[in-house]
Amino acid sequence: MISVSIIFFSFSAAVVLFLSSYVVYHVIIAPRFNPLRKLAGPPLNGPLHNHMSPVLDPFRSPRTHAAYVEKYGRNVRIRGLGPWDDRLLPLDPVSVAHVLKNSTIYEKPWQSRRLITSLIGCGMLAAEGHVHKRQRRVATPAFSIQNMRALVPLVFSKGEELKDKWMKMSQAMKEGQVASEKNSGQVEIDVCHWISRATFDVIGLAGFDYHFNAIQNESDELFAAYKEMFEIAVSQGDGVRTVLGIYFPILNNLFPDKRAKTVFRCQETIRRVAGKLVQQKKSRIMDGEKSGSAYTGKDLLSLLLKSNIATDLPPDQRISDEDILHNINTFMFAGSDTTSLALTWTFLLLARHPELQTRLRTELLSIVPTTPISRLSPEEIESLHNTLQNLPYLNNVCRESLRLIPPVHSSLRVATQDDEVPVSYPVHLSDGTISDQKSISVPKGSFVHVPVEAFNLDKGMWGDNAWDFDPDRWDHLSEDVLSLPGLYSNLLTFSAGPRSCIGMRFSMIEMKTFLYILLTTFTFTETDKRIYKANVVLTRPYVSGQFKKGSQCPLIITPLESITSS
Repeated sequence: MISVSIIFFSFSAAVVLFLSSYVVYHVIIAPRFNPLRKLAGPPLNGPLHNHMSPVLDPFRSPRTHAAYVEKYGRNVRIRGLGPWDDRLLPLDPVSVAHVLKNSTIYEKPWQSRRLITSLIGCGMLAAEGHVHKRQRRVATPAFSIQNMRALVPLVFSKGEELKDKWMKMSQAMKEGQVASEKNSGQVEIDVCHWISRATFDVIGLAGFDYHFNAIQNESDELFAAYKEMFEIAVSQGDGVRTVLGIYFPILNNLFPDKRAKTVFRCQETIRRVAGKLVQQKKSRIMDGEKSGSAYTGKDLLSLLLKSNIATDLPPDQRISDEDILHNINTFMFAGSDTTSLALTWTFLLLARHPELQTRLRTELLSIVPTTPISRLSPEEIESLHNTLQNLPYLNNVCRESLRLIPPVHSSLRVATQDDEVPVSYPVHLSDGTISDQKSISVPKGSFVHVPVEAFNLDKGMWGDNAWDFDPDRWDHLSEDVLSLPGLYSNLLTFSAGPRSCIGMRFSMIEMKTFLYILLTTFTFTETDKRIYKANVVLTRPYVSGQFKKGSQCPLIITPLESITSS
């Protein structure tokens, strides 16, 4: 009779043999037959070496991508996190357009989705397939041109509030100066910090009619929860521990580190406070339906809830209250962090190019009404905004800033099936030859690295000055640029295809309004502190030697009235 120990040993040996065979096949054997290995790519300095750092670091990535195009063509093989991880880096517009257009074939990897979901839930940033399609369908009416225009007065009011806050800080500095000093009212402002507070206020009101009052103080618990989770937990997280948490999420439950504890605490606050807001809004809408007097809320949450109960929406296409909350979290992240960073980089670029700042200010001052904005009617504010939208140089400056420093540095997709990616340039192969093949074979499970920044800075498309801040380039674009994919002005900044940014219009309303209000009130100049870019979920500014303090972009602001009176 066979003993239990022998059976157990045999079973254990079989499991070990199976797992060992699985690992050997996927790590050693299968990669050798990966068709991506036929592509040319940068060399490796060992079995564990990869190309992630030079590709993802915005300090190095422009030079890296330019070198790759010159040496290996426009479809490059790069190494990811292990010997099994050969990736496609497409720098060919046709190839990138194919990947972004076919979102059912090229999805966000489960690793990316798990990281996003662990922070803000499974909203439109993390959802895939029919779940994403259902959420997008429900949310699209809320982002119509008409609904976005209704939010314009709100954005103007918050821009004015931020202006007044900065003016008080300037006045306090001026009053604190001794009589012998020049009382210019100059004050050093962390533009990144303050713009972030203002955009949180905007999205709080526009998103779910909630007053964070972040411009005045940072005491609101919901604001603190969102801000701490986005900035501290994301930006200051330990890279190795974050990766381990993605692959082994139970670690964060059993042995939570500081980051995990912060996220859990913030999520509890968000579920409690924001969840209550969802239920309150839902009750008001249902009460309005019953009484025959429709609830008139114009915030995104109200519009989302109304869209979700619309009679022309089949029951199986509706989303749950939990999905509603997850998408509100998504709007908070995408609607505040990305826009505030885009504005921050724009102010820094204008501070570095004072002659261009002056030129833009002259254009903006030409449309300033005789009546203060605070006394304009909603109709007059909308008229002012329409004029603002059509200012040519403002439009050029916004496009150029979003081109030069896109908040989203790059994106990652994974092939859910074997696919042929079309090409429009000759393909460089690993044996040194150049092929005129019409497509590249991408096997199921392979990662495709979508280089947003690289496309925006491609000298082959944008010219030799592609890395320079030159708003005038938009007055004479080449045919190559006009053929590039992109939701906004042939840029990948807002992505392209079915997963492009749904809030692009709202972001541009915020961006142009804040530039108008602040540039017609203050001048912006650089400090002696060196600001550098770091890709920490988004491309963020940091002061050299002060990374642990988080995103910072200190600039000196001076009221225009002080300059004209001196």
